[in-house]
Amino acid sequence: MTTPAINYQYLTEKIKFWGQELGFSQVGISDVDLSEHEAALTSWLENNYHGNMDYMARHGLMRARAKELVEGTLNVISVRMDYLPTDAKFARILKNRDHAYISRYALGRDYHKLMRKRLKQLGEKIKAHCENINYRPFVDSAPILERPLAEKAGLGWVGKHSLLINKQAGSWFFLGELLVDIPLITDTKAENNCGTCVACIKICPTQAIVEPYVVDARRCISYLTIELREAIPEEFRPLIGNRIYGCDDCQLICPWNKFAKLGSEDDFKPRQNLDNIELLTLFAWDEATFLNKTEGSPIRRIGFQSWQRNIAVALGNADFSENNVSALTAKLPKAEAMVAEHIEWAIAQQTLKQQALVKDQNLRLTARLIRSVEKGMPRDA
Repeated sequence: MTTPAINYQYLTEKIKFWGQELGFSQVGISDVDLSEHEAALTSWLENNYHGNMDYMARHGLMRARAKELVEGTLNVISVRMDYLPTDAKFARILKNRDHAYISRYALGRDYHKLMRKRLKQLGEKIKAHCENINYRPFVDSAPILERPLAEKAGLGWVGKHSLLINKQAGSWFFLGELLVDIPLITDTKAENNCGTCVACIKICPTQAIVEPYVVDARRCISYLTIELREAIPEEFRPLIGNRIYGCDDCQLICPWNKFAKLGSEDDFKPRQNLDNIELLTLFAWDEATFLNKTEGSPIRRIGFQSWQRNIAVALGNADFSENNVSALTAKLPKAEAMVAEHIEWAIAQQTLKQQALVKDQNLRLTARLIRSVEKGMPRDA
């Protein structure tokens, strides 16, 4: 019996329908040709902008060659999933220096497993319709240029901060890919709408966006607080502020995020009050508490030492407080060398702020005394 021919136009439409049924905010399809990005990727690696992320260099140009990653790949199904929480306390927390700022994507459950499971379910739906198919789902788990692929799939354009921006939904979303070996109908590449705007470049606390569309990871707060496992260079510590896990500044300033959509997944909603919690509360956690409180969270992967390191830096940047100094001092004797270095730095910063505070108080007192004396002097004196 002859197998009926597959209508790939119909299948493409069904894939997008199934994707939305599974909770994806948008589904797009592209081919695998990213050759136009190879020169930029090579230059980025040669400039060591990947920092200590050795896996970036190890896979090299494979990131632009999906066919080398999974043999036989013809198309990539790219998906996005919105995650912006309701009542996001962005500015309020950044200004409240005794509270911890955690990147919005990390407030809830780890998105990797959730999205990969849904992508696998999408693959199975396709397989039920089209038996002769091989597929592989990826969510930040493969050496692949996911943003250029998503751009080709029409999900948005790569902005000057290197993140994907959607005209109707901003940039608060996760990306995932399903590599398939069937000839689907591809979408039209999204048009770049950044124009002359450079807001993300100007606002970056550490000037990590060294030129439009190029990020030096070694300067990026997300890299410094998440990827880096060593000491944070001192030049960047004061610039980190109270950001203890990641940074959202380039997204917060982006004018397209006025169109951002709220996430509908309960798993992405803030957990453990992490969207409004004091630094001292987090610094008081021991390792067992850290592991318990961050179970199922992307935060857990940085480990307890980096967690303490980051909070110590934030406490050093906080306004002077005897409680801050006491907490830092109490942790110091048992801290590992890398963490201890940051605690000592933080204590020194708090000491400088205390001295500045005393100096300011003395100047104010002196000024009041002078005014008091002047008021008591005869007018013709």
